[in-house]
Amino acid sequence: MLAAPAAGLALAAVTAQDPAAGLTGFVRLLQVFVLVPAALVLALRSRRHARLVAASLVAVAVVQGAVGVHQYLTGTGASYRGEDVRAVGTFGPLDVMGMASAVSCGVVVALAAGLAPPAGAPRWLRPAALGTAAALLVPLVLSFSRGAWISTAAACTAVLLLAGLRTALRTLAALLAAGVVLAGGFGVGGDLVAERAASITEVAGEPDRSVTDRYTMWAAAVGIWRENPLTGVGPKGFAEHRDSHASLALSSASDTAGAGQDFHRQPLLSPHNMYLLLLAEQGLAGATAVAGGWAALLVLGVRRLRRARTAGRGTDCGLAATGLLVLVCVDFLYADIGGPSTVLTAVALGLAAWWALAPAAAVGPLVFVPALLEVLGHRVNSGRLPWSESVRRPDAPVWGRLASVVMRRPALTALPVLAVLLLAASPLLG
Repeated sequence: MLAAPAAGLALAAVTAQDPAAGLTGFVRLLQVFVLVPAALVLALRSRRHARLVAASLVAVAVVQGAVGVHQYLTGTGASYRGEDVRAVGTFGPLDVMGMASAVSCGVVVALAAGLAPPAGAPRWLRPAALGTAAALLVPLVLSFSRGAWISTAAACTAVLLLAGLRTALRTLAALLAAGVVLAGGFGVGGDLVAERAASITEVAGEPDRSVTDRYTMWAAAVGIWRENPLTGVGPKGFAEHRDSHASLALSSASDTAGAGQDFHRQPLLSPHNMYLLLLAEQGLAGATAVAGGWAALLVLGVRRLRRARTAGRGTDCGLAATGLLVLVCVDFLYADIGGPSTVLTAVALGLAAWWALAPAAAVGPLVFVPALLEVLGHRVNSGRLPWSESVRRPDAPVWGRLASVVMRRPALTALPVLAVLLLAASPLLG
């Protein structure tokens, strides 16, 4: 499931028209779609660990949502329709989708926990989780992100249906009532939200500038793919080929301001559709491998969720993981990776991969490796390095000294390790 995307991405990088850009783009895509999800699959040993990661997503959503609401109320958000009222959290106006992505993840996870609390959970968890999901709808609305609204609605609908029809109807009625109270009683967002919501159904008639640019870039991505159908133009190649395939309707940059930053023209360097971006840059081979892997994870995740519901264990983890995968897949219809919020996308994919693949991933370390060691016996040392000792002394001179240094000065030794990890993660920021 994760090896096929890696192979597809590598093929596009090898055949890229710009090898330097292709290599950096390959590393970035590999981190987001393969390495981080694989790390979570291997690191999460139990449902308890998965719940900790899910709870951290909710915590991030609450913090970012609180900052976003404060920005709206005080007029210190990003610029929208000439007013600095757009909630962007700490991500800033250059990543207007960042806070919306974080809050969307929090809504889905909190809803899953409220619908199916884990066994032995305190009685207050269900109302607290559902209340958190409802409260997070406020900053989500104030993000003025139509795409985030659509993807969150799709993911929450999937979670509700997977939780059971009766539960879905009761929860949907409660959420609709909360929405009426928030929008009508407290006037959350006012006319700006109503206008933004109405524009969702008007994109085909008289689309605004952002929609026009998006349609134009989608057409350009399709044109780029048609010229290189199998392997694409290579990672990070869309920006270079965009102008030769885009019509004159494209404005090439969007206006950003507010949230503590001056006016800035943000270049449009991607088609704002992950599937079309994969087609243009990775070709049919890479796009099929990556998107096919997500489809397989969704099928396996739903199958395992059904078994978990029957057994009555881990339903909350399955609902959260499946909902997050649906959220990401729908979100990619109008967005792609970029900026610090990409880390959240990688974590969401990792949770989905853990839920779908955890039983299979445990076969190797728990079954195959012990059996192999039993068969090899003492012959396992036959492949040792020629300068190593045939029998390891108890004091383990090299590793023993290293462990002693780490134990004596943990803070000092952690600094270079942290620096290396941050350097390895730097492509996620760009």
